[in-house]
Amino acid sequence: MPLIEVSLVEGRAPEQLRALITGLTEAAETALGAPRSSIRVILREVPATHWAAGDMTIEERREHHGPHTAPH
Repeated sequence: MPLIEVSLVEGRAPEQLRALITGLTEAAETALGAPRSSIRVILREVPATHWAAGDMTIEERREHHGPHTAPH
């Protein structure tokens, strides 16, 4: 039973999250030959204030550089 866990900054549309789940499920099914019913996907959405890189949160980066800045 493959388990795929993804952490991402919160704020994406439900349709985007749904598309991600579908894409990950299809990738595991193709790459591993796993039955679709056995594949598990967990998406963990993290607030931008709780995700940091280089001692700066994503929220702080957005404030300084614009809303589409992501961690490196």
